[in-house]
Amino acid sequence: MRIVIAGGHGQIALRLERLLSARGDEVAGIIRKREQGDDLRAAGAEPVLLDLESVSVEEVAAHLQGADAAVFAAGAGPGSGTERKQTVDRGAAVLFADAAVRAGVRRFLVVSSMGADPAHQGEDVFDAYLRAKGEADAYITRQEALDWTILRPGSLTDDAGTGLVRLEANTGRGAIPRDDVAAVLAELVDTPATTGLTLELISGSTPVSVAVKSVAGN
Repeated sequence: MRIVIAGGHGQIALRLERLLSARGDEVAGIIRKREQGDDLRAAGAEPVLLDLESVSVEEVAAHLQGADAAVFAAGAGPGSGTERKQTVDRGAAVLFADAAVRAGVRRFLVVSSMGADPAHQGEDVFDAYLRAKGEADAYITRQEALDWTILRPGSLTDDAGTGLVRLEANTGRGAIPRDDVAAVLAELVDTPATTGLTLELISGSTPVSVAVKSVAGN
């Protein structure tokens, strides 16, 4: 498979790139800074230099041509203000979805956030983040040309992955290592039967492959 990942230098994305390239997939990661390219190459991915806050749908679609799947894993980051929550967490996600539709890429995965909700109340930056993610998710779920799956992890940690998770429509609050988020994404890419599902993810007791098969109805 050829898989294009938006936010290719993110902590989850780099882990996902390593997993996908190790199993033989062709992976491209979209990055904003040229100096990030070496980290992607080390992970087995092809760096694609694009600023999703300023490029056109057509430019992004050109890099999605021929892809089997697209993964939106970009984010404005914890140090950013409310404006970039709109331009990245919402705007870039919408742009990437539109580009996937334009390029004919049906399989579309989103790394969202537990609590994402377009109607979320509050004035803090994190409140703006949850609204922006919720607005992006709502937009993507309306795209009939996409076979979308939205993944909403709990609190992210840098602990070593255990390979044991809880993956359900509603899990309740909890933490999850980024290693395990990447492992679930790698399985979801290969599981189109999860199309149309919004799934929450925390650490649990079920092996990743079993958890994904379970939500897919297998």
